[in-house]
Amino acid sequence: MTIFEFMNNFRLEPFLWIHLAGLALAPLLLVIVWIGLAVSDPWSFYWLELVIVGILGVIPILWMQWTKPLDLFCVLFLSVRPNSLTEEQRKILRLLKARKNKIFHGIAAIGLLGVGWLIYQLAPFAAVTASMLPQWRIVGLIIAAVGFFFCNLVVQVSVSVLGVLLTSEKTWLATEAIPSNQVTNHFTVIGLRVSKIFLIPSLDPASNLKKETS
Repeated sequence: MTIFEFMNNFRLEPFLWIHLAGLALAPLLLVIVWIGLAVSDPWSFYWLELVIVGILGVIPILWMQWTKPLDLFCVLFLSVRPNSLTEEQRKILRLLKARKNKIFHGIAAIGLLGVGWLIYQLAPFAAVTASMLPQWRIVGLIIAAVGFFFCNLVVQVSVSVLGVLLTSEKTWLATEAIPSNQVTNHFTVIGLRVSKIFLIPSLDPASNLKKETS
């Protein structure tokens, strides 16, 4: 593999690795869920607590990833304008709509629900830490639901990235880039739209080819 071919490997796209690195936040977010569930005494109808935290934490993110996956070319409150995306980046977006990704997201959601159930069982062990918060059960459930929501977000976005990284070279070559004018219709684009996000390089084969031939 030449240096030019190596640099044009879609798996080197910086945005993929930035979002995959976000998975490191999941344990911290689960600790927040754990503490939230330890606030005050559980309701006698505990199943309602599980429904509140589970539905608010899992369903919105799962539905988003199934219908309009999060545009990966964003960081915090900034996103790359659709018409500024390279062809490779728009091919990566196309891969997010693959059927296998929906299966991966479904499996991840079930796994996260299982983790949530386990944390609920272990919540009493966080009672000392939770005692520093107002002892209103509904407040604890809101904290837990918000923490679980963002945990699902970082996990499911990482699942999207893994789905792209596991794409075979044959599939990649056969993938057509999604048109720029269709990005906002098929993907959830969040943040202020800019032409380029500072300090994040773009793997643009066209610009690399110009450099190589000049």
